[in-house]
Amino acid sequence: MRIITGSARGTGLTAPEGETTRPTSDKVKEAVFSMIQFDVEGRNVLDLFAGSGQMALEALSRGAEKATLVDSSREAAACVEANAKKTHLSNRCRIVNNTYTSYLRAAAGREKYDLIFLDPPYGSGMLPKALRAIDAGELAAPGSTLVCETDCDVPSSATRLRTRMRKDEEYTAELVLKDVFGGDEELAARYEVLKSNLYGRTRITLLTPKTAEEAAEGSASEEPEAEGEAE
Repeated sequence: MRIITGSARGTGLTAPEGETTRPTSDKVKEAVFSMIQFDVEGRNVLDLFAGSGQMALEALSRGAEKATLVDSSREAAACVEANAKKTHLSNRCRIVNNTYTSYLRAAAGREKYDLIFLDPPYGSGMLPKALRAIDAGELAAPGSTLVCETDCDVPSSATRLRTRMRKDEEYTAELVLKDVFGGDEELAARYEVLKSNLYGRTRITLLTPKTAEEAAEGSASEEPEAEGEAE
């Protein structure tokens, strides 16, 4: 695990020990930053489930202005601090050892982020909860990008199904609704899906917040038309 490019290019990073943290692979990380390469420089970054801190540190290395890295684990927070020092990026980091729910409540109405990384434990149900709190607290700046990482629970040998998942837009939309938004269509209406790509078992979905007017229009268009009264 290392910084891929930028001011800290090639710097090796460490991850917290144990199974509670699942670092994003270098291959997936490289794909993510290829997707958002024009949305990094000068940005205010939030890494909400920081783990080793590698996603926010990669963004800082590539020119992001500053980053807040949040993790509920003391071990993870200590690891983030060590990695920030190793990359010489500490002066642009704020490391918060707290739960994501507590942090989002405290930051609501006070902070605005341009780039948000969301990689909670797979199957935890934390992602839709975080998206609701980010929306309610107006923490995503207009035009911001939210990078969501989810697990695609399909065996690697299921080639035909995986091909369908890559190419079938309607099926992809169903998976994004289920895995990213927890099946909550009202929550999904608050965000625009910019892109959703599959890398092995990992799905990366890019979102941007809709304005209140856009969300209202989206919800209205999804409502079924009322049936006329029988004569």
